[in-house]
Amino acid sequence: MMKLDLKQKHIIIQRRYEMLGAINDLFIAIWFLIGSFFFLSDSLVTSGTWLFIVGSAQLLIKPTLKIISLVHVKKVYEKHTN
Repeated sequence: MMKLDLKQKHIIIQRRYEMLGAINDLFIAIWFLIGSFFFLSDSLVTSGTWLFIVGSAQLLIKPTLKIISLVHVKKVYEKHTN
């Protein structure tokens, strides 16, 4: 019974973090796409550069979410096994 309960919680936790990662990936793609279009106009190059910087910084979020999710699952496991 406890094994099933932990598995259910693990799946719920994992899906939540996967959703956050997918939303993050979507925004990264949007920033890079808009930034690319901005590079087609000389007056928008600076804005395009900033979008690339934001998108690049956002690339740090996915591995951070993965680490947080692993720690979260570990804490849930430890809570239920003690």
